[in-house]
Amino acid sequence: MNPGQKGWLKEYLDFRRDEFVNDNNSADIKKGRHPDESLYSVVQPTGLMYGQPITRHEEQKDAEFWNHKDRLKVLLAESFINSALLFQDEEIKNAEEFSEMILETTSGIGKFYNNIYPELATPTKTFFGKKKSPLEVAEKILDKRINQNTSQEESFWGNFFQNSLLFLDIFFFGQWVHTNSEQMVTEFFKQEKEELRFCVVKVLSAAAHANGIIEKEERKLFEHFINSSGLEHTKKKEAYAFLENGVDMDEIVLPSANSWILKKYFFELAILTVWSDKRVEDIEMEFLERFRDKLNLSEDDFENSMVAIEGFVLQHWEELDSLQGKKDYNTVSEQFISRMSKIAKKNHSRISQQINDNKELTELLNKLNHEGLEIAERDQLKKKLIAMLNSIPSFVIISLPSKFLTLPVLLKILPEDLA
Repeated sequence: MNPGQKGWLKEYLDFRRDEFVNDNNSADIKKGRHPDESLYSVVQPTGLMYGQPITRHEEQKDAEFWNHKDRLKVLLAESFINSALLFQDEEIKNAEEFSEMILETTSGIGKFYNNIYPELATPTKTFFGKKKSPLEVAEKILDKRINQNTSQEESFWGNFFQNSLLFLDIFFFGQWVHTNSEQMVTEFFKQEKEELRFCVVKVLSAAAHANGIIEKEERKLFEHFINSSGLEHTKKKEAYAFLENGVDMDEIVLPSANSWILKKYFFELAILTVWSDKRVEDIEMEFLERFRDKLNLSEDDFENSMVAIEGFVLQHWEELDSLQGKKDYNTVSEQFISRMSKIAKKNHSRISQQINDNKELTELLNKLNHEGLEIAERDQLKKKLIAMLNSIPSFVIISLPSKFLTLPVLLKILPEDLA
């Protein structure tokens, strides 16, 4: 499959259907979770919330040759399908039903963008009047959407500022596709989209001004972001004023019907912005705490978001070229280990119970402490410890950085009397 060539979307949908037949893994997306948490758990690890298309789709031929745009397109299509799956009223039982759902979702992508994003409108007929298939319309629109938003800065922060708005597409699509498309509903979503896009500008400006300093590079990235945000002229002028003067916390007013995942999205954008120099100063931490309170997020939400972002960056350090550097890596890893350790300590009794209930895990830990483990046993112990941590509520909806979490690191994270 080559996402840069015509017909890529059909090939991708065929892949998803075959994947469903072989693994049936799509059926577990919303199992036992609120839709907001489920959507977060499938989108956050991909990096799309942060403008970073990390998922490489190794199982697909030629995926290693995909460029930044290609990966963004595939991940955006994938996220639309996963979003649609979350709101399925009935269980999908076979490949035919899955194919029908995918085609319906694909048709919805074209209608969604043609209604809510008029600047991306794509005709449903050719110049000669021949009707285009929903796949053709959706593929063209996805191409337009990614080309519209692709960063001129091929760096973590350039892509973050440019592409983080793609998450709002996924959020709105999940809501829009299950409503009727009356004009009143369409106008509501268009207005909501503009309000939330403008809120992103305010949040990023407020977070960037948290320490009172706007660096030259930050200013350049903000300008790229504002110019590609799709905001109308008057809003862009306001945005530039925010960049120069900052934004008071009281000026950030989210739409009244905002959900938990939207709050997490805005909060994690703020965390990433203040974290851009690899360290969070006391004054910036105070800003994040005040913003958390404004969003009415819990202390656990705060810690979970910090862990999610730091873990994401550590897991993909080699892919995020502009973040590489030994000193920076050590700083982030120390912060992450410290944060994980505090959460593990809070969940001491839960972890202790899980170790006691797992005979094989107990035996491996005892053998490690008394006589040492073979390489295969160490790998087995690592997998079991990560699986155990993933059962803790704080970690259940994020993807822990398995590459970073070596056995020595895991033993640092566990309370001393349990390791």
